Amino acid sequence: MHTKRKMAAALGAVIAPVLAISLPASSASAHGYISSPPSRQAQCAAGTVGCGDITYEPQSVEGPKGLTSCSGGNSRFADLDDDSKGWTVTPVGSSTTFQWRLTARHATSTWQYFVGGRQIAEFDDNGAQPGATVSHQVDFGGLTGRQKVLAVWNISDTTNAFYACVDVNIGG
Repeated sequence: MHTKRKMAAALGAVIAPVLAISLPASSASAHGYISSPPSRQAQCAAGTVGCGDITYEPQSVEGPKGLTSCSGGNSRFADLDDDSKGWTVTPVGSSTTFQWRLTARHATSTWQYFVGGRQIAEFDDNGAQPGATVSHQVDFGGLTGRQKVLAVWNISDTTNAFYACVDVNIGG
């Protein structure tokens, strides 16, 4: 009996690491994206535009803070940076409400909105944990016509942010 226990323990010591290596790694917690007006990743997830990996994880466009790309610098999501991809452009007025859908609610420093590299709005959450949805009323400050809005969700307790681009036609 004692020998069987030793053999089971030895077998377990061999199998456990092999099992741990062969099991798929758990994906990181999901995060968030703009659902309305539909961001580029929301359009990918809905099948409105054909995209790569982002189709299956629209909430995962995460990268270091301070980037200016729709993909958050993630080459897996490079489709989001392609302005010629046929993105649906949403007509909006001189201001509109952007709604984020959050699948993991990280403590937040700020939410920022940019057009043409210029910041047009910022909302400071002072490290608070947001709800499952977050809405911001953004004034376009006299901008008109077709514009690409870069929205950035800056996480307060990491060096990362989440990125979303939304194509709008202001006044259109």
